[in-house]
Amino acid sequence: MKRALITGASSGLGAEYARQLAATGADLVLVARDRDALEKLAQQLRRVYDVEVEVLAVDLLKRRQRTKVEERLVDADRPIGILVNNAGFGLPLAFERNDIDDEVRHLHLHVEVPMRLTHAALQPMLARGNGRIINVASVAGFIPRSTYGACKGWLISFSRWANDRYAPQGVTVTAVCPGFTHTGFHERMGLLPGREGVSPGMWLEARDVVAESLRDAARGKAVSIPSFRYKALVALTRLVPASLAAKVGAQGR
Repeated sequence: MKRALITGASSGLGAEYARQLAATGADLVLVARDRDALEKLAQQLRRVYDVEVEVLAVDLLKRRQRTKVEERLVDADRPIGILVNNAGFGLPLAFERNDIDDEVRHLHLHVEVPMRLTHAALQPMLARGNGRIINVASVAGFIPRSTYGACKGWLISFSRWANDRYAPQGVTVTAVCPGFTHTGFHERMGLLPGREGVSPGMWLEARDVVAESLRDAARGKAVSIPSFRYKALVALTRLVPASLAAKVGAQGR
């Protein structure tokens, strides 16, 4: 587990995964579109943690660029022990008003890309008999919440199945399901703490989300729901009518 590849690594949860994994001594491969942001983070990580950091500035929605990441995942000379599928973006909940091409890109990045990268990573991991795959999903995957919830629901279901199938062969797959988290993800869509029905007490810190999810992944859990408050919320959604769960899902952006 000495080298981790992280997508969406230039900011937010991706950058926090990079920091916390580097703190354990793991070398890193950072993947995102923003080369300048990646290089800046890489320099900090090399200086603070004395680890090797590679930078892959690619757009995962472009096939030729994504192929570079897939090829890196199967490089036997520099094996990847941990894959963190974190890249993503949000859209307004009003599906009928969203541009359909934006929705298709959203679907590809949240479903097709992690599926392809997981498929690539599994080959060498299974051959070695060890590896760890972390798929950053969301509590939205348990709640009706437009196409974002649908995409994350797929990722949770896929991760559960994959963990059950591959954990006996030494490769675990964990879906991480945070709630509202201070990362810039929601703020970029105009949602600030305390606005639009989301209480300040429901916001999580990125460092806590990542730390708990890494502990759960190390234990081989198929699903990680950081914080007790969101564990309780997800448990509650199983008991209430779907119409009420949909109202909960309509909060925020």
